[in-house]
Amino acid sequence: MIKSIKVKTGELEFDCRVSGEESGEPLILLHGFPETSIMWSGLMGRLSSKGFYCIAPDMRGYSENACPRGVGNYTIKELSNDIIRIANQLNLDRFHLIGHDWGAGIGWNITYKHPKRVICWTALSIPHSRAFRKALKTDKEQKRKSRYIGLFLLPFIPEITIKWNDFEKFRKLWRNSAPEEVGHYLSVFRRKYTLTAALNYYRANLRKSDHQPVGDIEVPTLFIWGKNDLAVGDVAVQYNSKYIKGDYTFLALEGGHWLMQTNYTEVASAIDRHLSNNRTVSNTR
Repeated sequence: MIKSIKVKTGELEFDCRVSGEESGEPLILLHGFPETSIMWSGLMGRLSSKGFYCIAPDMRGYSENACPRGVGNYTIKELSNDIIRIANQLNLDRFHLIGHDWGAGIGWNITYKHPKRVICWTALSIPHSRAFRKALKTDKEQKRKSRYIGLFLLPFIPEITIKWNDFEKFRKLWRNSAPEEVGHYLSVFRRKYTLTAALNYYRANLRKSDHQPVGDIEVPTLFIWGKNDLAVGDVAVQYNSKYIKGDYTFLALEGGHWLMQTNYTEVASAIDRHLSNNRTVSNTR
């Protein structure tokens, strides 16, 4: 059963979904844009039944009481520190980590900065930031796929465009999500500052002057990518292995960006294997 809890870290308070026994092996799941922790509900139920204690926060900007104003509050450093602070508040010394989209971008940074705390790492859709940036500089396909970022960096205009007709553009992205998920997403993005906060992830981190380098990854890593991803091309994916020095598993699926919705069975099975191979305690369930 999935419960909702609130975790206070200084002045911010995060809404988190949790499942499993607190004595289980800790697992933190990070959602991306434009979603919330509800995207992980099915996977959390599956993994908690296997002995994991799953924690999925609504990230900064998405939690109602963790939505500070100002672009500078949404740097990768701040977003990563949120997760470490949540882990500290829950007394999680070490944990498995899974992230999708911006959650993956943040997860790569956490895994690099805090390798002794991350038992194993799973990234969905988004490769290592250096692999992505290299492809963005050199590959025409990646430049084409990333054109939307330029729009998101503008003030005001993307908010107006996205909110048009009650988030019609987002609804198209959510077409494979369950109705209850879509309803929850709409309730979150209808709040006054949430959309701007979510767009500030791009504005704070994807300007050239704001680049925060991530180095080589030594933690056991699983990277899952859809061959028809609308945002990430195969050149960035090919570069990814260059920056991973530990155990690395790569899985390319016949799918797009929203792998949890369209390729759930394959994704869940791959994560099962990765977590099983990197458990710190034996599973007695």
